[in-house]
Amino acid sequence: MNWRAYTFLFILGLGGAFGIASLQSLPGYLDSDYYFVGGLQLVEGKGFTEPFLWNYLDDPTGLPHPSHTYWLPLSSILAAISMFVTGQHTYAAARLIFILIAACIPPLTAYLALDITGRPNLALTSGLLAVFSVYYAPFLPVTDNYAPFMLLGGLVFLLVKNKSWWAFLLMGLLAGLMNLARSDGLLWLGLLGLLLLWQSTASDKSVKNRIRSFAISGVLVVLGYSLVMAPWYARNISVFGSPMAPGGSRILWLTDYNDTFAFPADQVNMASWLEAGWVAAVKVRLWALRMNVMNAFAAQGGILLFPFIIIGYRQLRLDIRARLAGVGWLILLVVMTLIFPLAGARGGFFHAGAAFQPFWWALAPLGLAHLADALYRRNILSAEHAGTVFQGLLVVICILLTIVIVQVRILQPGWQPIEELYIEVEQFLVERGANPDELAIVRNPAGYYIVSRRPTIVMPPGGPDTILELAAHYGASYFILEPEGVLEEYQELYDQVEVNPKLKYLGDVEGARIFELHPAK
Repeated sequence: MNWRAYTFLFILGLGGAFGIASLQSLPGYLDSDYYFVGGLQLVEGKGFTEPFLWNYLDDPTGLPHPSHTYWLPLSSILAAISMFVTGQHTYAAARLIFILIAACIPPLTAYLALDITGRPNLALTSGLLAVFSVYYAPFLPVTDNYAPFMLLGGLVFLLVKNKSWWAFLLMGLLAGLMNLARSDGLLWLGLLGLLLLWQSTASDKSVKNRIRSFAISGVLVVLGYSLVMAPWYARNISVFGSPMAPGGSRILWLTDYNDTFAFPADQVNMASWLEAGWVAAVKVRLWALRMNVMNAFAAQGGILLFPFIIIGYRQLRLDIRARLAGVGWLILLVVMTLIFPLAGARGGFFHAGAAFQPFWWALAPLGLAHLADALYRRNILSAEHAGTVFQGLLVVICILLTIVIVQVRILQPGWQPIEELYIEVEQFLVERGANPDELAIVRNPAGYYIVSRRPTIVMPPGGPDTILELAAHYGASYFILEPEGVLEEYQELYDQVEVNPKLKYLGDVEGARIFELHPAK
């Protein structure tokens, strides 16, 4: 491949990302909303703070609240850089850097594939698969960590075989950036340690020299990692008194995904987890395994690509990059199934798995080519060049699948129905005299803040009594009960809006019930 092929893939990736972004005028879901607001806070000089609460895991005292105590800040930092460079504090400006990152993934994937296979035609196919990425396509241009994680993961795989001192330092930096993007990015520091161990045991040097080489390489990796993560750990120590933000350990004891938003959060603990029983624990992990395996086939495997990735992996199984990818992916699957089943099955595995995608895309054409060659040798295929035709068909099918996923995910339901609802709700509140600093309880606080700049906190499970307790604790004035967020314990309030005199029903906006809160009455 030459520079023209890589430029073509970049331009194609850029056009695809811009085309999808044109259908997404707002972030569209909580994660992306959160990272965008985090970027706004930074570029507006408010630092790592947030004007809303989307969970109560760290027992927050009020607003503003220290930000990124659950999700990590890399995507918000990138959004802030993008807005600073453009001079525009808008979502369109914030996502420009993510669009550029998404455009870099196809040529990076092609380069990785060429390094693995040595075959330019397969490398070009791999790059095209990265352009038409099926389930990942709608999420690459948004203010989230999908595109950065893919790029960083692909760069790690490119450097794995390089034994120069600067490669170890750079891999440490990449691992640090991955950890700054996601908490499970810490896995990549562990994988690099495993890589160094493999390299040292495979070396023909003396034991003394192997130990020395392992130590030097390990120091360089840790140094690179620390250059990125040490400032963040220092921030956490200054704010919370510990390198890790408080409350994160409570995720271990979830018995239901909605426990993530529980108030007060101290009810989510080991005792409550044990009380739910071992049957419930096993059941949720079996459910998580099923969901994660489906994710591996449909999303990470792109439906059609999955068998070819398996064949390609088998051909490359002795390559240290394949070993690293296989072990890393299996560790991730175990962690997201057994340790964090609810968070993993509800998106964590899909998010974290993005780092492996460039490698899987590099393997798929290799697997297809091997299958076509085997069929030709056995006289099942009569055309020697049928493999090339199959490569083209593979790309065409992925193009069609990507169009379908974009249609289903973005166009049919609308990418930002929640934010559009919140615009109408906020207008309703303003028309009824709500002050802009009065706090509201909503299902997606970050999304509501984007369209209104109103301070907000998240609706917890528990029912009306919990809402009133929450309102008394944080001074909330309004509660928006959306039709999509009606848990069982809120159903009576939704159906019979006058059931509780401390929740004064104000009206309905597109099915959302709006209440004024009087917890002291």
